[in-house]
Amino acid sequence: MFALKTLCRPAALQLLRLFSTKTLPTLTLFTKFILQQVDISLPENKLWWDKYKWDIPVFHLEGRYAMKHRVDMTLLDKLLQDIETQKT
Repeated sequence: MFALKTLCRPAALQLLRLFSTKTLPTLTLFTKFILQQVDISLPENKLWWDKYKWDIPVFHLEGRYAMKHRVDMTLLDKLLQDIETQKT
């Protein structure tokens, strides 16, 4: 699989995966999703390193690519709302 760190896991939250390196500061404002940080510089994450080494941070939401280079809060909020709408 890949090395990851789960910061919190309340059942109702969405999974947002952040592809990064240990030198990039982790975001601190998380209320609507679970942050799972993947250190792409680790040998077991070579696939992600090859794919994203020039693009970090890269975000996947619910297993699908969402954004890269920076957090677009408007887009993130829309994506989270879309997922919530699909669940109802």
